[in-house]
Amino acid sequence: MKPALRQITATPTSSFLVRKDKGSCMINNWHYHPEIEILYIKKSSGTWLVGDHIGHFQNGDIVMIGANLPHCFRHEPAYVSDGSNAGETICIKFEPDILGNALLQLPEAFHLRSAIARCGCGLQLKGRHRAKIAALIERIWEAVPGRRLVLLLSILEEIGGHKHTALLSSNGFMQLHDDADRQRIKLVFDYTFSRYSEKITIDDVAQLLHMTRQSFCRYFKSRTNKTYIRFLMEVRIGAACRLLVEDENNVTEISYACGYNNISHFNHQFKSITGKHPLEYKRDYLDNNAI
Repeated sequence: MKPALRQITATPTSSFLVRKDKGSCMINNWHYHPEIEILYIKKSSGTWLVGDHIGHFQNGDIVMIGANLPHCFRHEPAYVSDGSNAGETICIKFEPDILGNALLQLPEAFHLRSAIARCGCGLQLKGRHRAKIAALIERIWEAVPGRRLVLLLSILEEIGGHKHTALLSSNGFMQLHDDADRQRIKLVFDYTFSRYSEKITIDDVAQLLHMTRQSFCRYFKSRTNKTYIRFLMEVRIGAACRLLVEDENNVTEISYACGYNNISHFNHQFKSITGKHPLEYKRDYLDNNAI
């Protein structure tokens, strides 16, 4: 699926964008933009796609996405409704050269340079100390334009010096596809996210695109940099990660809810994706990501 280009328009009083989205305003498609983006998930959970990375996000997560890196945030349905449980995010978008080369070359700007240089593949902030960055993002939303610029420098300084981070997309990820691909891959994505808890075969998905099994496998790999089986596994394990940290069900119940009928197979695939067993993942996630 070719990502859509989103243009950000500066205003007479602001050289960069600060936006708060709630409920249905958080819905977004696979897209990219020439600006760097910092997104604070104040209230929501779901699955994010950043380049060729698929992962789980929840309340308190912060991610910094480099310029022109395709991404999408698929919020759980309850959060993108406009009811009492509506989710909330705060987004900052700015041009990579907004600070100018002279400022970035100053020795005091070491952490600023680090933040901008490291976010090209997507940078997820982890650990308890990200609460300080979340507080700065809250303040930048409420600030007047002049103060916002000062706070942007503070946010980049904190991100550049933040020790607990994870790179998301692989260095080799690129998007070089024409417009005809967009709806095809969107159809596959939507089908998978809506049916991952059921039995899905490659033949089923190939029929959606009116392709043979072999043609579909080649097509999907060339467009996403991974096999469909790998993609489906990442979607299922991403859903399992969310349920592990949000749900009271046991591991066996969660594995069934995510499309597995064999607990050993689930445990094996979970560790191959996350590097940890399910309960170990839950313990470490709650220990390291609490705010």
